[in-house]
Order: sequence, then structure tokens, then C-alpha cells
Amino acid sequence: MRRGALRSFGLPAPDALIGIGVALALAAVPLAGPGTYLLGFLFTIFMYGALAGSWNIIGGYAGYLSFGHAAFFGLGAYTTALLLFYFGWSPFLTLPIAGVLAALFAALVGYPCLRLRGPYFSLVTLILGLAMYSLTLNLPFTQGSSGLFLPFLRVDIYTSHVIFYEVMLGLLIIVAAVLRQITRTKMGVGLTAIREDEDAAGTLGVDATRLKLQAFMLSAFLTGLIGGVYSYYKSYLDPSFVFATSISITIVLMALFGGRLAWYGPLVGAVVISIVNEMLTTHAPPQTARIVFGVLLIGVIMFLPDGLMSIAQRHLPTLALRRARHPATRDEVA
Repeated sequence: MRRGALRSFGLPAPDALIGIGVALALAAVPLAGPGTYLLGFLFTIFMYGALAGSWNIIGGYAGYLSFGHAAFFGLGAYTTALLLFYFGWSPFLTLPIAGVLAALFAALVGYPCLRLRGPYFSLVTLILGLAMYSLTLNLPFTQGSSGLFLPFLRVDIYTSHVIFYEVMLGLLIIVAAVLRQITRTKMGVGLTAIREDEDAAGTLGVDATRLKLQAFMLSAFLTGLIGGVYSYYKSYLDPSFVFATSISITIVLMALFGGRLAWYGPLVGAVVISIVNEMLTTHAPPQTARIVFGVLLIGVIMFLPDGLMSIAQRHLPTLALRRARHPATRDEVA
């Protein structure tokens, strides 16, 4: 059945149907009784997929490569952790607060930072993550380098893994839905125009300053939510990790490797890079993953700037042309 026929019946587009099917299948995985290792590994993939997708709003659609998203991730993590540590409030209930604070911080720093372009913007955002790390390390109520020890969920370990698995999967689905929706709205058109030529976009009536700030805040909001869940999942929070530059670099690598021009590109990149990271961590000496990721990031930027999905998309017109030349096969598929 053709895409137009699907729309005429009020059904979602093929990519949405595939996404819904995959989401339902993943949600049902705990019913098969997998081990905690597999649930934890899938949790990590969901987390990085959601982070890469959130980053893609500003880094992919708008073309502003941020290397400071660890600042929003860590801010969200510490927001829910501190509210749990001092007031006993569940992070599952305070997630909106974590997202809002991250978005407000993005608005505060974004207005001046987004006036910069290219490597200047990337450098400033990188410094933001380092600044937040230093600040958290020296504030007395954050426990500094000692870190925060959080209470576990009052359930058995396996049930706890299942709960966090489903929650992070839910956040991944939300991020994917937001990414897909942006591509179908004026916001997506405006961000694309800014990425292609910001000056020309301004002459066409695009309010670049407002649109970039909105994208930056939305990206930070989603990243803050993810950080809030992560803090409760780990039960121990250390500023040296949640504000680590390696998190920002990994997020950028995943989005660029998968393809920042397609809404599902960062999700594909997160899956591939997470598997590679797990293999390197298990079978290679320490720090090998960081070296490999650094080299891979340089290679992607130089030789594959549009990611894996760009390769697939380049072949789609060829496949469509072949099908058009064989109407009998096309009718059979319909």
C-alpha cells in the first residue's frame, strides 16, 4: 500500500508505523524475563539515543554543534538527586523540575552564546560543561567530590531494572516523537533554513534568534529529563561523570554517525556506538573507547558529515526508479 493510501485512511506514515511497532516490541522485552545485564545495557542505549536525539534539535536541525550538553544532563541529574536527598521527593515526580531548570539555564546562556557561530559556539558550550563541573564540585550542598548517595527503590533489584528500563524507553519515545514532529512543522523548516544559510534565512523572514533559542531550550529540557532519571538509576552521583566532556562528545558522535538530517538518525547512531562501546569496554584495555571515539568523531566529520542514514537515503531514489520500471512488481506490492 502506498504512503498516500495510508494517509487517505487516516493511518500513520510508514516510518511512524515502524517506530510504533519497535516501541511496542521493546516495551514487551521484560515479559520474556531477560537478565539484569541485558536490561541495563538496553537502558544505556535508550538513554544515549534520547540524549543524541535531544542534541540533534540544536546540533542537527539548526547546525549549531554544541559540545556542552553534559551541563544540561548534569543539571537535571543533580536537580532530582538533591530534591530526593534533602526532601525525599521521588525523581519520577520531580523530572519536570529538572527539565525546566535545564531549559532556563539554556535560555540564560543561550541568548549570548547563540550569537556565535561555528567553532566559537562549540568552544563556548564546551566551557559551559567544565564550568558547571567546577561549580558543582565546590558547592557545599552538592557534597562536592564525595558525591551523593541516593536510596534505592523499595523493590527487588530485577523489578527496579524493569521500572527504569520502561521509564527510559518512554523518554526515548517522547524524544523520537518530538524530533519527527519538528520535521513536519514550521520550526523544522526554519531550523533547516538557519543551518543552510542563516543570513539568507533572515532575509526570508525567519526570526533566527528566537528560533535558535527555542530549539536550544527544548533540547536542554529533554536532556535535563534524561539526566534526572539517570541519577536515580545510578543511586550515586559524582560531578566528574555527569558533567564529563566525554558525555558531550559521545552524544555528538552518535548523532553525527547515525545522521543528523533524519529524525531517526541519532537513534541509529546510539545503537551502533553503544554496541561498539560495550565491546571495547569488555574486551579492550581501559581508555581505548575514548581513543576510538575520538578518531571516529574526526573521521565522521571529515568523510561522513551526514551520517549513515545519508547513504541509505541516496540509494532510495535508485530503488524507486527500479520499481517504477517494473509495474507488475509494484502492483504486487500494492
